[in-house]
Amino acid sequence: MGDVIACANQKGGVGKTTTVINLATYLALEGCRVLIVDLDPQGNASSGLGFDRSTTSGSIYDALVGDAEPAGLTRETQIERLAIIPSGRDLAGAEVELVGIEQRERRLRDALEGLRSSFDYVFLDCPPAVGLLTVNALTAADSVLVPIQCEYYALEGLSQLLSTIDLVRDNLNPRLRLEGVLLTMYDARTTLSADVAKEVRRHLGNRVFQTVVPRSVRLAEAPSYGRPIARYSPESRGGQAYQALAREILGRTGRAVADNQPAPAIAPVPA
Repeated sequence: MGDVIACANQKGGVGKTTTVINLATYLALEGCRVLIVDLDPQGNASSGLGFDRSTTSGSIYDALVGDAEPAGLTRETQIERLAIIPSGRDLAGAEVELVGIEQRERRLRDALEGLRSSFDYVFLDCPPAVGLLTVNALTAADSVLVPIQCEYYALEGLSQLLSTIDLVRDNLNPRLRLEGVLLTMYDARTTLSADVAKEVRRHLGNRVFQTVVPRSVRLAEAPSYGRPIARYSPESRGGQAYQALAREILGRTGRAVADNQPAPAIAPVPA
């Protein structure tokens, strides 16, 4: 049975979709079968893997609001063993349409139940807001991965999200746990990044991933080419960091690492 991981942060611009695309890619390259579910109406995870929403037929909207089978909405990507259920333009109205549907918070959980056995990991890319789409993701997930940018307001947004996770655990999904907090956009040239990283680790301890994702021009460029960093600039610091994160997660869960993959050169870990 695959692990369902929601990647969530109610603050935008923290590297959430970048993390989903690139972590999922490196897990697939390590030999895992991985699915991305693009729940963000902006559809950045879909376009970041080369899918055009205007020409792609079928999206997660059809399973959430309609009765479409998710297996029929799954699309293979350019990466072997990595699939996606893309976002669609209709998803922008799903928050309103779900309000009148029975068991609205559990629609995604029920839809994905039949797919879990086909994948080692299912990543849910959430919109940057706590609405019904994010609540559906948290209700369907086994755990939550929280990327936070190494900037001043990081801890404030994190505490709000952790409170939301607690509410969902108490009322909708008692098995929900924190997969980990990922420090992103770390700039080693600034004192602020180091201070934020230190403060987050002081508050959350080993719930913070050792791997830290640095600021990287290559990471920012890759989506415009419809490629994950592993297919655009794997030797970049961003590429090496996401490969290290994939291996850290595999190590935590006891899964094997593919023998034919070289070890990442760096995995920056601020003290």
